[in-house]
Amino acid sequence: MSLLIQPRHAFEVKSVATDDDHEQRRQIVSGRHMVDVSQPQFTWRAIIVGLLFGTILCFSNLWFGLQSGWISMMSLQSSLVGFAVFKALEHVLDVPFGPAENVVLQSTAVATATMPLAGGFVGILPALKLLEESESNGARTVLNFGQLCAWGLALTFFGVFFAIPLRRQTIIKEKLRFPSGTATAQMISVLHKRPDPTLVDEQLQAETTATALNGVTRDHGTFVRRRGIATAADNASDNSQEDTDDEVQTDNISVDDVKWVTKLLILFVSFTMSGVYALLAHFFPIIAALPVFGRRASTVWAWNLMPSLSYAGQGIIMGLPTCIWMLVGSVVGWGILSPLAKNEGWAPGPVTDWKTGSRGWILWISLAVMIAESIVSLGLVGTKELLLALGRLRVFYGKRKTSGSLLSQPPEDVTTPNTLGQSVDGDTNVPKTVRLVAEEDLDEVDPRFLVPAWVTWGGLFASTLLCMGIVKALFDIPMYDTLIAVVLALPLAVLGVRALGETDLNPVSGIGKVSQVVFAGIMPGNLVGNLVAGGIAEAGAQQAGDLMQDLKTGHLLNASPRAQFVAQMIGSVFSVFVTAGAYLLYNKVYPIPGPQFPVPTAQVWLDMARLVNGHPLPPHVWPFIAAFSILFALLPAVAVIVKNSGKEYVAFGPWTVRTSTLLRWWPSGIAFAIGIYNTPNFTLMRVIGALSTAVVTEVVVSRHKHSGIRSGVLRGHDESILRRKIAMLAIILASGFVLGEGTFSFFILLSQAF
Repeated sequence: MSLLIQPRHAFEVKSVATDDDHEQRRQIVSGRHMVDVSQPQFTWRAIIVGLLFGTILCFSNLWFGLQSGWISMMSLQSSLVGFAVFKALEHVLDVPFGPAENVVLQSTAVATATMPLAGGFVGILPALKLLEESESNGARTVLNFGQLCAWGLALTFFGVFFAIPLRRQTIIKEKLRFPSGTATAQMISVLHKRPDPTLVDEQLQAETTATALNGVTRDHGTFVRRRGIATAADNASDNSQEDTDDEVQTDNISVDDVKWVTKLLILFVSFTMSGVYALLAHFFPIIAALPVFGRRASTVWAWNLMPSLSYAGQGIIMGLPTCIWMLVGSVVGWGILSPLAKNEGWAPGPVTDWKTGSRGWILWISLAVMIAESIVSLGLVGTKELLLALGRLRVFYGKRKTSGSLLSQPPEDVTTPNTLGQSVDGDTNVPKTVRLVAEEDLDEVDPRFLVPAWVTWGGLFASTLLCMGIVKALFDIPMYDTLIAVVLALPLAVLGVRALGETDLNPVSGIGKVSQVVFAGIMPGNLVGNLVAGGIAEAGAQQAGDLMQDLKTGHLLNASPRAQFVAQMIGSVFSVFVTAGAYLLYNKVYPIPGPQFPVPTAQVWLDMARLVNGHPLPPHVWPFIAAFSILFALLPAVAVIVKNSGKEYVAFGPWTVRTSTLLRWWPSGIAFAIGIYNTPNFTLMRVIGALSTAVVTEVVVSRHKHSGIRSGVLRGHDESILRRKIAMLAIILASGFVLGEGTFSFFILLSQAF
């Protein structure tokens, strides 16, 4: 669900002297808020810690990406670990570690962590290796370290530069939520004992408006009280209590936070448990494939249980609705369609074989579902954007016809009568004049903290030339074709960013597939060029989306966008070399693809490239592709209709369901497709993790309700606070699970490589 906030006006007060005998003060509204300059913004200590933790996340993401196609930003975890590091060092720090530094730290860590996906290391590059010699047309398909670094640099920059102009429209004007970015801001606020920026915004807006109408300024010259950034006196009070409690006051709600030491302990214990499993699975591989459904189901149909805590952690992070639809996809794909294709002779080879087995046969259905849902979803977002643009044009030209060019006229003053007949100084009959300023002007930061336009557009131009030159040198693809790929990637990135802001899902895979379809016509028969074009589109959407999530976090916490941009650039460039080296290590020790790393996303990319270039489909798969494509093309459209109906409840015969609940559990085509192209062992542990968390949450909340009823004290907001606390602890637990196995597995890799 997305929340539509109606435009409103905001005020900041300044005094202007007049010639009146009573020296009436004329209240003029100015719209600029300032970045919180009371705390450091960009520091090298935050960058270094972000790079170190981001490197660990990068290794972990590369491991799980090659194994199952799963990549995580880990922004919440980065902010928590960064806070813990500097909390332990606070007695030797001259300047305390503040929220703005934490924003820069997590921006650096996220940029470093996500390069395995943005650079195509878990999809495009393995897909190139899988091309047959006749399909490559003599082009290079295996890259050495220097070539891998060049490839990463070709994809790193243009998405980041392109995200900067999108910030004002999506974050400042439209105020898209960007759920992960908002959640990270809330986590940082809790860690640093600041009010929840998403809860204080409305109260602060009302206070600011009342301040303007009463002629009282709240700007003390150092920094502006906005979104939980208090005055200097408030901060002094906060700092004096820093070591005595972990309580955060948010409006009239007191949120008793769990101590940061407890959070760190949970992270450490879960990290260790998951790491121990990784060691046991390495020395005793039999425990990684438990035949809980019987020996035949395990050996023939690939139904077994891998008791990996890391995949349980992934399920906790994904949430129960997503995991349930993955399970549905796994049951349909591996429990129904795979046996059908095998028994009918449509896929006679071993079940897990990509070419002749049913795994390759059902992969086409997974691919069809992803393409259908992605194209319809992107089409809906694009249509909405087009309608909004047309609406703005109609309003603009309508105003020009009635009042001339508004841009050349100064804002009109609005005289507001003093209904009490008394001014703030005790004078009567003193009108006050205020100037109304659009809220996006109030919410924008001082230009000193923004990325200059010449950097944005000059960087976009230079990064495009860099991409064209490197792709030409590596794959001998004409530079004009690469230019077309970049130009096509930019509007697709816009759609991806908008989808991310509203749903927290960036459909980068679908965006890449759209680019592949287009380039099948531009470069027919060129499978290498088709894969590269898809990789460019995916990289642009991924990098732009990551930065927009981080910019949303920074906006809520009054951090400098320029500092975040620099942090993103540093993290991305650093990660190119780290990821390239790690990728070569994996290829040195393990066969990729192979039993340990099947690289399912590479198979998806390759099958799409072959399909759009005229390769035939497996026998009898076409009717299933058509049926599932139609189904998952209709579902997003129906969801939009339900969402925009304005009804609080939806009736299904005798049953009535809350609309928000229905949409939360609405079928996810991407989750369904992942359940098909991953073997069931990955999905089962994800479901176990998500389901366990949901059950524990309901049990704890139920007991809390009963205890509140017995004691006679049961406040309406207590349940919401308790659920948020449990969710936070669950995410920390899950993060330890994911990081533990990923980190220990990488050290195992190093021991085998050297």
